[in-house]
Amino acid sequence: MKRTIFVILEIFVLIPLFAKPILLYQDPSQPIDVRVQDLLTRMTLEEKIDQLRHVHAYSILENGKINKERLDELLQGKSMGFIEAITLPGKECLELMNEVQRYMRTKTRLGIPIFTVTESLHGSVHDGSTIFPQAIALGSTFNPSLAYEMASSIAKELKAQGIKQSLTPVIDVCRDLRWGRVEECFGEDPFLVSRMGVSQVRGYLDNSVSPMIKHFGAHASPVGGLNLASVSCGERDLLSVYLKPFETVVKEAGPWAVMSSYNSWNNEPNSSSFYLMTELLRNQWGFQGYVYSDWGAIGMLNYFHKTASNSADAAFQALTAGLDAEASDNCYTELQQLVENRLLDVKYINQAVSRVLRAKFAMGLFEYSLPKNSYYSEFVHTEENITLARKIAEESIILLQNRNDILPLDVKKIKSIAIIGPNADQVQFGDYTWSRNNRDGVTLLAALRQKIGNQIMLNYAKGCDLVTDDCSGFNEAVSAAQKSDVCIVVVGSASASLARDYSNATCGEGFDLNELTLTGVQEKLIKAVHATGKPVIVVLLSGKPFAIPWIKENIPGVIVQWYPGEQGGVALADMILGKVNPSGKLNYSFPRSVGQLPCYYNYLPTDKGFYHSPGSKNKPGKDYVFSTPESLWAFGYGLSYTKFDYISATTSRNDYNKEDTIDINVLVHNSGKCDGQEVVQVYVRDCVSSVVTPIQELKGFKKVFIKRGDTVSVKIRIPIIELSLYDKDMKKKVEPGTFELQIGSASNDIRIKKKVTVEKKLEKVVPTLKDRKLLELDKVQTVPIIVKGTVRDVQANVLSGVLIKVRGKETVTDKKGKYIITAMSTDTLTVKRKNFKSESILIRGRKIIDIKLQNE
Repeated sequence: MKRTIFVILEIFVLIPLFAKPILLYQDPSQPIDVRVQDLLTRMTLEEKIDQLRHVHAYSILENGKINKERLDELLQGKSMGFIEAITLPGKECLELMNEVQRYMRTKTRLGIPIFTVTESLHGSVHDGSTIFPQAIALGSTFNPSLAYEMASSIAKELKAQGIKQSLTPVIDVCRDLRWGRVEECFGEDPFLVSRMGVSQVRGYLDNSVSPMIKHFGAHASPVGGLNLASVSCGERDLLSVYLKPFETVVKEAGPWAVMSSYNSWNNEPNSSSFYLMTELLRNQWGFQGYVYSDWGAIGMLNYFHKTASNSADAAFQALTAGLDAEASDNCYTELQQLVENRLLDVKYINQAVSRVLRAKFAMGLFEYSLPKNSYYSEFVHTEENITLARKIAEESIILLQNRNDILPLDVKKIKSIAIIGPNADQVQFGDYTWSRNNRDGVTLLAALRQKIGNQIMLNYAKGCDLVTDDCSGFNEAVSAAQKSDVCIVVVGSASASLARDYSNATCGEGFDLNELTLTGVQEKLIKAVHATGKPVIVVLLSGKPFAIPWIKENIPGVIVQWYPGEQGGVALADMILGKVNPSGKLNYSFPRSVGQLPCYYNYLPTDKGFYHSPGSKNKPGKDYVFSTPESLWAFGYGLSYTKFDYISATTSRNDYNKEDTIDINVLVHNSGKCDGQEVVQVYVRDCVSSVVTPIQELKGFKKVFIKRGDTVSVKIRIPIIELSLYDKDMKKKVEPGTFELQIGSASNDIRIKKKVTVEKKLEKVVPTLKDRKLLELDKVQTVPIIVKGTVRDVQANVLSGVLIKVRGKETVTDKKGKYIITAMSTDTLTVKRKNFKSESILIRGRKIIDIKLQNE
């Protein structure tokens, strides 16, 4: 018996010698905060700082392959926070990321995994990945479900490449079209950007990849349209426009990562702004993750913004403001000496490290199974993803003009088509992708050759390039047009491929324009083709809007195709041939000229002129002497091959999931000749508010498919909180009062208007002078009277040609604004003139009535 007890005790004594105990932070059953705090207590100061730093793959690669000796030499057993390998093909990326992840787990003291990072704005940036349509194209679909599907598909490819952190999506609200990065943004409207952003973030998170929303701070309206320039706006615009998508996405979708921006707001760099990164993002919105610097942004505090005296000062400013992780800089290597010299409280480092670790635990990095090589072919560039890329490309195409139903083309009625232009046979994928090569996508010319090349003659001529004034190709283009029944001219822009080819880019990061006319001699090419007398269709294949008023005036068919991804040519060919009914809507307003900027639909009532007497060439006016403030094509606009009638709309107030909402039910009928998709849009105008509010703001939309002859009921829900504003004290609130709901097919194509009231307490209303005089009207005796006077505008200018009516009689004012008319003393004058508000004026026995008209 004693021997048995001895053996048992011996076994228990030996167990700890062979079984490695599971530490608290290694136990996945523990709450995340418990794991974070346990790990934090085990880390040295140096290990903590390493978690805030980035490894760039070029430092450990040799001839495109990982060099393990370099890896050991660089890391020396350190567990780092992040690593990227943006220029590697997908398979090599997987090998590198797996090798580095193994190193972190087995050759570092605490085995902390690393965040493997890459770009995936419209597909993984690693060679061989599916190239989806650019963000600007996704925005024009007005279809958040496609945004979710696209992010989900990209996430699966990223995981198969060993990536757990994506540096996307971009949820900037863009308001300066000169800026090169217009293409990276979903649009000019904060509500549209918010809905697309929420969907993409959820698509990534639901597939175990961490998205990073960017670029935090007012960013996409830089001074002069120049990248990295400051943004000039007040706090109200900052919160209600530029940061609205960030607040919405943080609160609704819960991302774990936010990227700071390079530029400044209110004379303070965004990457050292305590107000932005701590007060707003964390204290007010409840963000729990980490803030990551745009690449090199911390060092810029010293050499670009000049707010920091050196790299140590820059590190101090960024960290204490709330910027946790540094990319592509070495400023955070200064943190240890700052702490040791008692210039920096270690609590800031603990705080930042806790945020990074929390995200790593939340995204499952500590339990992460390294992807197998076989996963690559199973998930990367699959037929399913190619089909999705094509579907997004189809839904993003915007038909802007279709005079005389020039589109779709009927190949049974034509014998030849001229395909002309610098983008007719050149793929344009957009920035933040891995290729600019035709072998990796389909151009319009290639698609048409494949689809109808054996039925009709296709005459191709490039005509010109995108950047020079070389017109030597015009003769060939004109010749192609002359021997064709119809001409398609494809113009636009070109963007770089990330860290690979930056030649002749006219769009994308760092490629900003000082003008918005088509670059090079593209418009001259269009005019030369138009001069042949042949019917012309212009396709703008681009990453941004251009000012093209001549094209609108002279060309019957105008199509916009934002950078459409690898299946762009196929989608466009099918649309031109009528196999795809266009359903895209403009996510950016088109300006008439660069001088019209900023050009967005949700402007304040004061901001598109007062006189409403626009001028034109050879005919001066007001609110531009020779032009108009109105956009060339408006936000939300886009034609279809069919016709949609808005029959009726009803509204009701409901409590939806404990949220007060306005529910709108719109009946839409397809009265055209084919099936199609329509984007039903709901805009809101606050009729009277304590601060000036826009004339309309998008607050709801839904894309629906309607068969020919069918009527569908479209339900759109608007939370009451969407009616909020920032009042004079910068308090966010919904002010009681009346709101106008504008329901239609575009911001300038409103079909139905409804008014809803947010309840308010009964108030004593002071009667106006007009009300009081109405009460006194019965004291005036009814007798014949001759009334005369002068009509002026609010600036005392006399107005000629004003129509004045009374009892079936009418007259107009003369050149001096004078009128005379016979009436009864109790009659009402009706006063009308174009571009002015009509007036009804009680005569009340007066013989002289001078009238003042207000501009519309």
